[in-house]
Amino acid sequence: MARPGKSSSGFANGYARLAAFNVEDLFSRKRPPGPPRTIFVNENIPQDYLDKGKVKRQYVYATNQVITSKYTLITFLPRNLLEQFRRIANIFFLGIAVLQFFPKFSTISPGAVILPLLVILTITALKDGYEDFKRHQSDRRVNNSKIRVLSGGHWFNPNLTEPKSRTFIRGLIPALKNITTVHPATLGKDIPDFKEITQLATTIPTLPHDPDIEFDYDDSEVQSSKGLLKAHWMQTAWEDVRVGDFVKIMDNESFPADILICATSEEENVAFVETMNLDGETNLKSRRAIEALTSLRNAQDCANARNTFRIQCERPDTDMYRLNANVTMDQQTSSVDLSMTLLRGTVLRNTGWAIGIVLFTGSDSKIVMNSGVTPSKRSKVERQMNPQVFVNLLILAAMAIVCAIADSVLEHRFFPLGAPWLYGDDGSDDNPKINGLVTWAFALLTFQDIVPISLYISIEFVRTCQAAFIYFDHDIYYEKTKQATKARTWNLSDDLGQIEYIFSDKTGTLTQNLMIFRKCSIGGTAYRGDSESLDEICSRKSKPPSILQDPIEQAVEVDIWTARAQAGNSSHTQIASESKPGKTALADGEFEKFIDSTLVSDIQEATQISNAQSSTNTETLINFFRVLSLCHTALAATDPVTGNIEYKAQSPDEAALVRAASDMGFVFLGKDKDTLSIRTPVSAEVEKYELLDILEFTSARKRMSVVLRRLGEGDRGLLLLTKGADNVIFERLRPGEEDLKEETENHLSEFAKSGLRTLTLAYKTIPDHEYESWSTRYQEAIIALENREELVEAVSNELEQDLQLLGATAIEDRLQDGVPETIEDLKKAGIKIWVATGDKMETAIAIGRSTNLISPESNVVVIRKGSRPVLTQMLDALEQFFPEDYAKQPSAPISQKDHEQPIPLQRVNTGVSSIVGADNGNRPGGFVLVADGSALLEAFADDENKSTLLRLAVLCEGVICCRVSPLQKALVVKLVKEGLGAMTLAIGDGANDVSMIQAADVGVGISGEEGLQAVNSSDYSIAQFRFLKKLLLVHGHWSYARNGVMILNFFYKNIVPTGILFWFQIYDAWSANFVFDYTYILFWNSLWTIAPVIGIGLFDRFLDAHVLMQVPELYRYGREGSWFGIKSFLVYMMDGILQSAIIYFLIMYTYTSTSARKDGYDVYLHEFSTTMAISAVLVANIFTGFSATAWTAWVFFAVSIGIIVQWGFTIIYSLVSPGYAVTMLFGNDYFLFTSAYFWLCIPLTLIMALAPRLLSKAWKFGFDPGDLEAFQYLQRKYPNQDLSRYSRSIRSAGISGLQHNRTSIESRRSSRASSSVMSLDGRFVRPSVDVRSASRTDMSTGIVSIDRGFDFATEEHGVEMRRVQTNLSERRMSSHKLASRPSTSNKGKETLSAVLSLPRGFLRRKKSSPLKKASQ
Repeated sequence: MARPGKSSSGFANGYARLAAFNVEDLFSRKRPPGPPRTIFVNENIPQDYLDKGKVKRQYVYATNQVITSKYTLITFLPRNLLEQFRRIANIFFLGIAVLQFFPKFSTISPGAVILPLLVILTITALKDGYEDFKRHQSDRRVNNSKIRVLSGGHWFNPNLTEPKSRTFIRGLIPALKNITTVHPATLGKDIPDFKEITQLATTIPTLPHDPDIEFDYDDSEVQSSKGLLKAHWMQTAWEDVRVGDFVKIMDNESFPADILICATSEEENVAFVETMNLDGETNLKSRRAIEALTSLRNAQDCANARNTFRIQCERPDTDMYRLNANVTMDQQTSSVDLSMTLLRGTVLRNTGWAIGIVLFTGSDSKIVMNSGVTPSKRSKVERQMNPQVFVNLLILAAMAIVCAIADSVLEHRFFPLGAPWLYGDDGSDDNPKINGLVTWAFALLTFQDIVPISLYISIEFVRTCQAAFIYFDHDIYYEKTKQATKARTWNLSDDLGQIEYIFSDKTGTLTQNLMIFRKCSIGGTAYRGDSESLDEICSRKSKPPSILQDPIEQAVEVDIWTARAQAGNSSHTQIASESKPGKTALADGEFEKFIDSTLVSDIQEATQISNAQSSTNTETLINFFRVLSLCHTALAATDPVTGNIEYKAQSPDEAALVRAASDMGFVFLGKDKDTLSIRTPVSAEVEKYELLDILEFTSARKRMSVVLRRLGEGDRGLLLLTKGADNVIFERLRPGEEDLKEETENHLSEFAKSGLRTLTLAYKTIPDHEYESWSTRYQEAIIALENREELVEAVSNELEQDLQLLGATAIEDRLQDGVPETIEDLKKAGIKIWVATGDKMETAIAIGRSTNLISPESNVVVIRKGSRPVLTQMLDALEQFFPEDYAKQPSAPISQKDHEQPIPLQRVNTGVSSIVGADNGNRPGGFVLVADGSALLEAFADDENKSTLLRLAVLCEGVICCRVSPLQKALVVKLVKEGLGAMTLAIGDGANDVSMIQAADVGVGISGEEGLQAVNSSDYSIAQFRFLKKLLLVHGHWSYARNGVMILNFFYKNIVPTGILFWFQIYDAWSANFVFDYTYILFWNSLWTIAPVIGIGLFDRFLDAHVLMQVPELYRYGREGSWFGIKSFLVYMMDGILQSAIIYFLIMYTYTSTSARKDGYDVYLHEFSTTMAISAVLVANIFTGFSATAWTAWVFFAVSIGIIVQWGFTIIYSLVSPGYAVTMLFGNDYFLFTSAYFWLCIPLTLIMALAPRLLSKAWKFGFDPGDLEAFQYLQRKYPNQDLSRYSRSIRSAGISGLQHNRTSIESRRSSRASSSVMSLDGRFVRPSVDVRSASRTDMSTGIVSIDRGFDFATEEHGVEMRRVQTNLSERRMSSHKLASRPSTSNKGKETLSAVLSLPRGFLRRKKSSPLKKASQ
C-alpha cells in the first residue's frame, strides 16, 4: 500500500521497482480463466469447435494435474539463475570475473577466478532443486490419488484436455506403469486431430480381470461381441481426470475436481459433503443431484449413447459460493447451481456413493483458482543485505576512483620529469592519460574482498544446518504420528525470529473439530462434570430398568429424514435387535463421555418416582434431556462390528448434544419415517414421537424448534422443543421465570468465560386447537410467493412464545494441545495474532475466547455488512474507542445521510438480556476486531477503505476475520505485509489456507485432518500448533541472531584487510598494488577467517532455550530487528576501518621508524606486511569470537583454528627454498620470529584494536544492562532456576525492562471516559448481569451486549432441510385436505390413498403431554 505524504526521487522509485520484481511473474504456469464452456456428453463436439481438424485453443481445457512446485526441467536453470542474480553481490562477482578474462587485468587463471562463483551458484541451485524435488514428490502423491472414471462400452469423452506438464520427477524418474484413461492422442505437445481421438476411443485395450475395474450393474457377460469390455469404472489417477468424464465417488473419498451430481445412493439423490477444507465450517453440507440426470445410476446408464446432453457453464471464477450452469437434455433445459455441485477439496460423508460429471479441472477448479502461484521467497535479512552490499560497492567505487585520480595526477606530474618508475609509459595502452582508468580497474580487483564472495555460500551452509537442527529437535517431534518439524524452504530460518503478525486458520489448526459436552445448567443447578466413570457410579446404586442395562428389543429403521424410505436404497443401517448401547460414538471413533456423579444420582432419583407426583425440578431434569435427544437433525445407526449406536450429524455440536443425552440414558434410537424413537431411564418402553414441524435454525433466528406429538398408550399432546441463543430464548419465556433466568444467566457467564460454546433449552406444550390454527397460517406462509421468509419467521415467532426454561448446555470445541498457552506466550512476545476462518462469526468468537485470543476482559468490536456502510462503521469505531488516533488522522468523508441518523454506540437494549456496565468499551483487556467476509469485500474496494481498516486493526489486540474466502485470507495478509512492512507468518492445514500461506513472509503448514495441500505449499511443516512456540521463540530467534551477527562479522572481517590495502596506497603512489603476499588475500575468506563466522552461525547461543521459552518477552529483540540492520552494519564497518588503521599505521611506523634489522638495512615489504596479515587475522577472529555470547568448545575451536592454520602456513611457507619455488616470504622465519617488533606489535595491535568494542560491552553489561544482559547474568548465576516468574501476565506488568513492549491504553481510557456517551443509570441495571464482563459492540447496529458464548453450527437453508420441509408440507396439506372432506365421500381408490397418507397415530385418542405437568 502506498504511504501518503511521502515523495520519492526517480532513483528511489526505480530501485523500488527493481526490488519489487518477482521472478515468478515470468514463469507462472497459471493460465488465465477460459471463456464460458459447453461440455458434450455422449455426442461429438460441433464442427465450429474445429480448425483444420484440430480443436481450437479456447476449447481445450486445463489438465487436472495440480503443481505447487516452482520449477520444471525447462525453467529450472533460467528461473534459478534469475533468482540468484537478484543478489547484487552475485552481479558484482560476475563482473569481476569477466574483467579478469582480459589479460591486462588477470591476476590468476580466469577459470580459477570464476570457479568460486560457479561453486556458489551450483550449490545454491542444488539446494533449491532439492527443495522443489520434495514439492514434486508431494504433488505426485496427490496427482496420483485414485478415482473411479467411466470407461468401456464404446463410451468416449470428446472434450479435449491440454497435455500434462513434464515435471521434475516425471522427467527424471519416468513411471514404470502409467494407468490412464487419457487417449494417447492427447499426450502430444500439439493439439491432436479430433478424428484420431474418436478412433482411439473404441480401441483402448483393457483386461477383463484387472483389479482396477469395477462393475456396478448385473451382467453375466463383461465383454461385448467385439471383444471390448462393457461400461465399467476404472481406477484412474486424479491428474488424468478430464472435463466431461463421469466419475464415481464413494463415502469418505475426496473429490478430484469440480463435479456436477448426477445421482447418489441416498433417497431423492441427496449427498452430504464436508467443506471444512474450503470454508473452515465443521458442519456437513447437503447437496442434491440435478433432476434431469438422476437416471444415470450406474456405468451402463452413463455410457448409454441414448443419454446425450450438454452442460453449459460460466467461465471459471474464484467465487466459492456461486456457480451458474444449465443442462440441456431432450430439448429441455434445467438450471444448475452450487447446491448441485461437488467442489474439489471437499469430502463425501454419510453417503454410499455419488456419480457426477467433471465440470472444471486443475487450475480452473475453484479451490486452485483461490490459490496463488508458488512464490520465490527471500528472507528479510537477505533483502536487507542488498542495500548493505550496495553501500560496500559504493565504498569500493570511491576507493577505486580515488586511486585512479591520484595515480593519474601523479603520472601527469612526474612523467615529464622522467621518473624512472614511469619509463616506457608512452604506448597506446600504457600512458598517463589511460593509466588512471587502468588503475581504477586494478583497484576494483585489489579491493574486491570488501564484498565477500564466500558470504552467500556460508549463509546457505548455515541455514541448511539450522534446518537440520529444527528437524532433529525432539521437543517439536510429534510422537503420535512420528512426524518431525521440517523446513521445506531452508533460506527463511532467520525470518522465524522477526515475526510481528501471525495469521491462523481455525479449524484443524487451532481446533480438532471435536465437540465435547462439558457442563450444563438444569433448573438453576449447574453440573460441571467429574472424572469418575459411569460404570462405577451405577454399580453402587440400584439401577432402574432402562437403556443403561437392558438390551433394545425392538429394531428401529434409521433414516433420519426420509418419510418414504426403502432400506435397500439407503446407505444408512438400522439398529440390531440385540445391541447394547453402552457406548455411543460417531462414525469415526470413540468419544469422551460426559460424566457427572451428581447428575447421575439426580436422574436415578427421578427414575425411582413412578406413579407418584413428581416435582417440578424432576420434570425439568427429565425434559432437559428429552429436548437434547429429540430436537436435532442427527442420524442414528448401529455399528455392525461393535454393536454400538453411532450418531452421524451434519453439525458436530448436535452430535455432542445427542451423545451427552445418550450418556445420561436418553438414547436416540433413530427415525422411522416421521416417528422419532428414544429410550429413557424413566421408562422401560421405547418412547415414540411424531415429527410434525421443524422450525429451522438460521443466523438471524439463532434458534431451532421442533413440534412433536407423543405416541403411545399414555396421555398424548403436542410439544414445542426449542434450543438457541440465551438472549433469544430469554425474550420468549413465560412470566414468572425471572429467578431461574437469573441463575441460568450466571451459569452461562461462567461457561462463556471458560471458553465454552453455550446453548439454552426451553419447551412448552401446545393445545391441539392452537396448533391447528397455527399450522394453517404456517402452511400459507411457506407457500407464499412474496415475502416468504418474513412471513415464515413471523408465524414461527408466534408459536415460540411463553416458553418454559429448562437450562443451558456448554460444549467445548476441543482445541489442539497447548493452543491457549501457545497463543498467550506469543502475545507476550509482542506478536499480534489474527484468525482468518471461513466459519461463522459466533464460532470464531467462541474459539477466540477459548484460545486466549479474546481475554475475559476484552472488548469485541464487530464490523459486518449491514445497512450502514462499512467505512462509516470503521470510522465510528476509531472515533469511539481510539479518539487520539482518530484525531491525528484525517477523517474520511461521510455522507450527509450517515449524519442525519446516527446510531448511538453506548446504549442499553432493554428488549433483550444484553445489559452493559458504565465502563463498556473501556475494559482493561483491550479491543479485538471481528469482521466478516462481506464487510472485508467492501473494505478492500478502494485504498481509503483499506487504509481505515488497517488503522483500526493495528490498534486492536487481535483481529478475527470470519466467513472469508481463501482469496480474502491472502488479501488480509497482504494488507498488513505491504501496508505496514511487517513480517508476517500464516499457518493453516487445508487447501483453503494455501493462498494465505503463500502470501505471507513465512508459511507454516500443519499436516492434520485436511490433507497435505497446505503442507505442500508451506515453508515449514509442523504436526501441532503448539510447536510454533519453540519454532519461533527458540529456533527462529537463535537463527536470526546467529545469522545477523554472522553477516555483520562477515562484512567487518573483510573491511579489515581492505582497509589495510587502502592505507598502503598512500605510500605506494596509489598504484592499487597489494601490500600482503597474494596468498594471504587468496585464503582470507576460505581458510583464515571463515571458521569463526560459521561457528557463530551454528553454535552461538545468546540465551538457552528454556530461558527463551519461559520469558517470551525477549522475542522483541528479534521482532524489533536488534540483531541486524543498517545501524549495526555501520557500527561494524567503522570498527573494521578503525582496526585496519591501527594495524597498518602502528606496524608500519614501528618497522620503518627504526629498522628491525640487526645489520641496519631497511626492512623488506613482506616483512612488516606479513606481521600485518598475522595481526589482522588474529584481531578479526578474536573480535568475531567476542561477538558470540556462548563460548562453547565449538566456538572456541572455530575461533582458534584459522589462527593456527595461518601461523602454520606462514612458518612452512617461509621455509620453502627458492630451489623448489620462488616465494616472497622466504627467510621470514628468520627475520620475523626473531624480531622484538614482531612480538610487540602482535599483542599491542590486538589490545588497541579490540579495546573500543570491549569497553563498550563492559559498560553496557555493567552500567546500562538491558533485558538481554540481565537474563544472561541470571542464566549464569542461577542456571537451574525457573525464570518464568519474570514473565508478565497478559493482564499484569512484569519486569520494567519489558514494559515498552506493551501498548499503553491509559490515555485512551481517560479520553473515552470523558467523551460524550449515553450514561447508564441504575434504573436499567439488573443484578443478574456481571458488569465486569467483556462487551461486544456491533458497529452495524450500534447494539452493545454481553457475550455469553452462544454458538451453534449447522447448515442453513440446506438442500436436505428443504427436502424435509417439503415432505412435511406435503403431508400437512394431505392431512388438511382429508380433514376437510365429509366422511361419506371417502370411497374408492382416492379414499385409500388419503388414508395411507395420514401420519402414524393420527386417528388415535389424544393424550396430554408428559411435559405438561411441569408447565402447570
